[in-house]
Amino acid sequence: MKLKRAMEAGQLKRTGSGAAAVRVVLDDGSEYARPGKLLFSDLTVDAATGQVTLRAEVPNPGGALLPGLYVRVRLEQAVASNAITLPQQAVTRTAQGDTVSVVGADGKIEKRPVKIGGQQGGRWVVLDGLKAGEQVMVDGFQKLQMMPPGTPVKAVPWTPPGAAPAAKAETAAAPAAAASAPAAK
Repeated sequence: MKLKRAMEAGQLKRTGSGAAAVRVVLDDGSEYARPGKLLFSDLTVDAATGQVTLRAEVPNPGGALLPGLYVRVRLEQAVASNAITLPQQAVTRTAQGDTVSVVGADGKIEKRPVKIGGQQGGRWVVLDGLKAGEQVMVDGFQKLQMMPPGTPVKAVPWTPPGAAPAAKAETAAAPAAAASAPAAK
């Protein structure tokens, strides 16, 4: 129902001509090169495993996929065309709602409510509340709590874990990156 309401509200756009796009996930975690399309979805869910029976048609010219093979798939039913993705640690989730800390042009931090649509690749998909290019605080929250309220900070580009380290500064911010994020079933 959530997917249907989001499409009716214009937050998500249907992909293709009605049939959901299917991407086969191989045992090593990579995706099979050729996308397929969903042909059939069973109406029942196995209560013990959560398993649903689906039938998809996937091009297989090299014969890499065998008939009857059990695989994991990703279904793409809709796309959020103007969504922004953020690292998960940049979003504060509470019972009152989701917020991010935006670094203004003057260097001051502003808490802003956002609407989260889900997650894609380990990042939250933000549907509302941010504009592309705004700087969002990702790291340095503990340092910020020790400073007096309203103290300006210097935003530096955020470096994901495992990448080359960024320059040291008061806080790390990531520009809100506009992206098309598929909404999975």
